[in-house]
Amino acid sequence: MSAHVEIIGQGQPLVMIHGWGMHSGVWQPLIKRLSAKYMLYLVDLPGMGNSRPIEPYHLHAIADEVAQVIPGVSDVLGWSLGGLVAQRIALNQPDRIRRLILVGSTPCFVAKTGWDAGIDPTNFEAFADNVNSDYKAAMLQFLTLQCMQSSDRRAVIKQLRQSFERRPTPTQTTLGRALNILLDSDLREEIPNIRKPTLLIHGDRDTLAPVQAAHWMMQQLPIGYLRVLSGAAHAPFLSHSDQFVETLNQFLEPTA
Repeated sequence: MSAHVEIIGQGQPLVMIHGWGMHSGVWQPLIKRLSAKYMLYLVDLPGMGNSRPIEPYHLHAIADEVAQVIPGVSDVLGWSLGGLVAQRIALNQPDRIRRLILVGSTPCFVAKTGWDAGIDPTNFEAFADNVNSDYKAAMLQFLTLQCMQSSDRRAVIKQLRQSFERRPTPTQTTLGRALNILLDSDLREEIPNIRKPTLLIHGDRDTLAPVQAAHWMMQQLPIGYLRVLSGAAHAPFLSHSDQFVETLNQFLEPTA
């Protein structure tokens, strides 16, 4: 098993899967609040953070690796690329998932004929070029932009900077393969097969996963809930943390 996981807190298990090129340290600004209510399983995707790369490196293989660290039947939260991984787990191994939370995610990130809820792939490629040139600077610049609407922006950015200093930099090979997963994956036909309660949390200013994708998913999911956060972009858990945590807690309240 090559997926590194850090377990923090107490309560019902909540598995958290980060986005492209990052690692579980991106959740750092939320950990104190969430770990008081949940037992957090903070996963580093293969080849990122403290997780070793895997071969072959594709969505199914990554989903299988992450599924191995899910304790029993758990609530699973995925952000961006992590949302694709969470969707794949829900489709391949539904017995591992109790409820699903997808943040700034979509079944298909890239615009195609008949799918205008994606973006031009050159946007991803330009971002990837910046990351390959200077990984930490590019990631912190991106996350800083995501935090612009946060009331405690400076403290959040400081936490993120410290977190990124502590983890290894992923190789360009891993970054390239993970980018290809974002560019090539299209789960649209399979979304109606996700039969777990699913919460979609999306920013209305998300330019990497347009909010139209969340509205489309809401129509396709058998048991779907949508919360659009006004003014939030691709990382609403950083810019609108109070609303994000409140929405998450409401969804995950124990049922009688």
